[in-house]
Amino acid sequence: MFVVDCTYFVLGFYIETPSLTVITIPIIDPLVIRQGYDPIWFGILMIVLSEMALTTLRVRLNRYMVQGVRKSGKMIDVMIGAVPCAAAMLMMVAAVFAFPQIALMLPNMLQRP
Repeated sequence: MFVVDCTYFVLGFYIETPSLTVITIPIIDPLVIRQGYDPIWFGILMIVLSEMALTTLRVRLNRYMVQGVRKSGKMIDVMIGAVPCAAAMLMMVAAVFAFPQIALMLPNMLQRP
């Protein structure tokens, strides 16, 4: 699972989240399910990893959009400002990995009558 997570993180540097999902889910999902992981949990983890990758690479569309909204200041300030967001998402990935119930709590609540 660690290899799959690292792969999504690295691919997220170069491919936007919707495209990454469409390209990789038909290949990776059966492997993950065969290993015994919950598909809903994996989907949540995959989206978080893809979105985290969107904020970590130095040149990303998200950062240019933030810089355009700011109208002043240097781009390096936007890059430094993205570090706490990426760190928080990394902690969230670790928490979801360690405690899958976090990601599955709401879907489980919706399945009960």
